[in-house]
Amino acid sequence: MKSFAAALFSASLIASAAAHGWIGELTIAGKGYKGNEPTEETPNGAPSVIRQIENNLPVKDTTSSELTCGRNAKPAALVATVAAGATIPVHWQTLAANGFWFHDVGPMMTYLASCGSVTCDKFDASKAKWFKIAQEGQDSSGSWAQAKLDDGSPASVTLPSNLKAGNYLLRHEIVALHTAQSEGGAEFYPGCAQLTVTGSGDGTPADHELVSLPGAYKPTDPGILIDVYNMKGPYQFPGPAIAAFVSGAAPAKAATSTPAKAAASTKAQATGTHTAAPSATSPAAASGGKTCKGKRSRRASAATPAVEALDVRTEVRRSRVRHMHRAVQRSF
Repeated sequence: MKSFAAALFSASLIASAAAHGWIGELTIAGKGYKGNEPTEETPNGAPSVIRQIENNLPVKDTTSSELTCGRNAKPAALVATVAAGATIPVHWQTLAANGFWFHDVGPMMTYLASCGSVTCDKFDASKAKWFKIAQEGQDSSGSWAQAKLDDGSPASVTLPSNLKAGNYLLRHEIVALHTAQSEGGAEFYPGCAQLTVTGSGDGTPADHELVSLPGAYKPTDPGILIDVYNMKGPYQFPGPAIAAFVSGAAPAKAATSTPAKAAASTKAQATGTHTAAPSATSPAAASGGKTCKGKRSRRASAATPAVEALDVRTEVRRSRVRHMHRAVQRSF
């Protein structure tokens, strides 16, 4: 039995490593902009708007320069033009057998940084001052937004409709929290794309809403050092609140997912999974982080509190088994 468990764990590590990913494609106004595999696989990538990373390993040090745009990311050759208010599907890719995202638990967040008067292919990202425009956590069933990526579905990023025209780096980030129970266990997957935004808006962040990455996160932040399988309250997103000029942004003190029971009692809180730009839905709702495999959420029922608690504990055990079983399947 021990040897089988060891083999299962080893296979899980192999599959998980293969499943670490990068932004494989953006779609803007119906046009796809391909990203390149990491330079370890494709040293001479094709021209792209997506900054190419060195390898697909996660960033785990919140003070590392690799937290900016990914591991040793280098400027891309191209810049995509996009209108303020546009929705951009962001496709994540991995080296796993089907190429789909693998992890199930943790938030996704979106930042922008102005490149100033130069186009972003000439901009040094280490000098970037970022502001948050969206964050996604759990919905009322306990499903994490990133779990929806593992069947090949894209993440959806909507630019603020009132965003001031200019040159911007778009930073989309997945934080995997399956091993975040100890300090240094959270896995950060940031990726950056180079945009020129058009429009007549005048929306800009306030100075106090700008952050540096690295700099905005600490390894002991409640949303980074956390056991998502035994959460005691709503999930707290790391980093700043969404910039106030973004329509529908959460108040500065409310960078959390909303508990499922609160969402059930307030229709406005039960309409979506994230806080984001104008066309996005309302702030995230959370069920206490009790499920690893987000898409297989616990079915709502009128069970008594004791039965409901038993269902949660059962689902936690099942979700962990599913996660390891799926890892073994993808490793062969």
